[in-house]
Amino acid sequence: MKNTCYILVICISALMACSKKNGPAASTAITLPVVSAITGPKVAIALGGNAFITTSNAGFTETIDDSGTNGLTNWTSPSTVTSVYFKVIDTGSVNLFLRTRVDAGGSSQVKVTIDNQSINKQITNSVIDTISVGTFALKTKGYIKVDIQGISKTGANFGTITDLVLQGSKVTNTLIYVKDNLTQHYYWGRRGPSVHLVYKMPVGSGNIAWFYNEVTVPAGADAVGSYFESNGFDGGYFGMQVNSATERRILFSVWDPANGTSVSTRSGANVVTQRFGGEGTGGQAYMIYNWKAGNTYKFLTQAQPDGTGNTLYSSWFYAPELGAWQFMATWKRPETTANKYLTGLYSFVENFINTNGYMGRNADFGNDWVRSDAGVWSEVTSAQFTGDDIANIGYRQDYAGGIRNGNFYLQNGGFFGNNVLLNTILIRPAGNNQPVIDINKLP
Repeated sequence: MKNTCYILVICISALMACSKKNGPAASTAITLPVVSAITGPKVAIALGGNAFITTSNAGFTETIDDSGTNGLTNWTSPSTVTSVYFKVIDTGSVNLFLRTRVDAGGSSQVKVTIDNQSINKQITNSVIDTISVGTFALKTKGYIKVDIQGISKTGANFGTITDLVLQGSKVTNTLIYVKDNLTQHYYWGRRGPSVHLVYKMPVGSGNIAWFYNEVTVPAGADAVGSYFESNGFDGGYFGMQVNSATERRILFSVWDPANGTSVSTRSGANVVTQRFGGEGTGGQAYMIYNWKAGNTYKFLTQAQPDGTGNTLYSSWFYAPELGAWQFMATWKRPETTANKYLTGLYSFVENFINTNGYMGRNADFGNDWVRSDAGVWSEVTSAQFTGDDIANIGYRQDYAGGIRNGNFYLQNGGFFGNNVLLNTILIRPAGNNQPVIDINKLP
């Protein structure tokens, strides 16, 4: 302490001597940095609707509860990375907090990372509380990914995290994320936005008896849980799925009408027909087929009224690897009006596995044609780009649709930027490449 005092006296004496030697100082002052505290309301981003297990080892136990408010639970492995996503319209610094707890008497150290900025935090509280982690700079506009990983623990697990909490008025006023769990918004928000092409029928196309479409999924855009639906219509849908890492399917389904049941009248080789439920009821026909990303597949659907108030819906699938049309099934659907043909034609891309909602997927839809009951083909070159409820309410904005390489395309998931305005009208150039199909020789 005495040495410190001597140093201080010497410094002050030196400054006084300098001042006497050179006369009055011309405003020579030492400027200290001003630290401005980040203030403003705190915004809680629930992990239940905005987080995913993005890195893990086989047999991991961690789960994200998107049915309620529990968030990240069963967190035992230090190899597991949980990623929380949100979108910012403006950049700036934020204080970051976790709503978390550990088991009574336990202690855990966790790491939180944003854009190569990492802070380690020790957690000891056994009751859910809002714990400060530190300050992070959000340097870019668009989607931000926050990674959370366990480092060490004394208990059986690292703890539970229900929410990521941000504070910073410049940024948090414009946050975009899944905000509530009304009508299962957490679940649907984690699945991600579904996007559609609602086709505009050419003038003079008449009663549409046939719908032809081609689908190409680029390499790497075929995440597990993807459904690339090609031939959608009022009453049913037809496309291809990625059901698991080892199984893919061609799927053709027809809904039940409000009063009645759709029934299968015939089906093709290696095609399974069954009933489905959950999101409505109807008849489902599927064929396990290992379709490949990068190849173009053709889809053909027919509607044939039977004159007694029913419509027979049939579909065929063409794979370049097989070089022939494959018959899927015919479904007899009771209708409320006589002479029902194909109406409301559309395509869509969706993710049906909620845990994979952070993965991106996209597909091209091209050479779209319809054929009238009189046998006249017409090319479809216009479509409206639309989205589901999660897209329309703005909870997820990683969606796009447009024209590329002369085709329509749809994209969703992956938390990318530059989303396309919903309800945009898309027009692709006419290819004049009418399908060459002998209708009478289809299987």
